[in-house]
Amino acid sequence: MSMGARPKLEQLLVSLQTAKNRLQYLSHNDWMLLVDRAKQTTFKKGDVFIQQGSQSKTLYVIAAGKVNVSISGIALGQIGPGEVCGEMAFLEESGPSATATAEEEVQAFGIEWQKLIELFELFPHLGSRFYRSLAVNLSRRLREQIVLKKR
Repeated sequence: MSMGARPKLEQLLVSLQTAKNRLQYLSHNDWMLLVDRAKQTTFKKGDVFIQQGSQSKTLYVIAAGKVNVSISGIALGQIGPGEVCGEMAFLEESGPSATATAEEEVQAFGIEWQKLIELFELFPHLGSRFYRSLAVNLSRRLREQIVLKKR
């Protein structure tokens, strides 16, 4: 990694660790292990990086920017820094149930499912904290949808 890229990476890591809807149970060391095996990617406004029904086997952690989530062309919500795209497909070992489109420039870390599974086999406590964080985030999203339906 070049010296010029280092501050940007550190800035993104801080964003991931302090974001409102982050994977809250991950430690700094956990993030370092994840980022080490992930590919840092930039998506331009309008880029679709997860397509509903595709065979994508990559999970993305959003480090900067906003992402629109839709199902069959219907807007479902928006996610941002610290949040994950593709987690339901990962958990269910299936194709994505929604489409993720960059609302603006998005910085993300993409990690292939197999690399993530291998990482959890090497570091079981990381896996435990990761899955717990995902469960809390999915529970929060479900509660938000319930509140919207009651209106």
